[in-house]
Amino acid sequence: MDMREIRKLGDDEIDIEVERLRRRLFELRTQMVTEKIQNTSQFGVAKKTIARLLTEKRARSMAGSAAE
Repeated sequence: MDMREIRKLGDDEIDIEVERLRRRLFELRTQMVTEKIQNTSQFGVAKKTIARLLTEKRARSMAGSAAE
């Protein structure tokens, strides 16, 4: 997910996506313990996407408070 796609999302959609990715990270960690993961780069991709989503959410809240 790139920034253009993230900017199109609403605030509620960002929250839902962050929750989904956090669950995905949990699942990856449990798979790492119980079985072999083929592609370990999924960890980094999920973490970076979460960071992008939270950054956009923070930027929106800062822009909203600056406008008031």
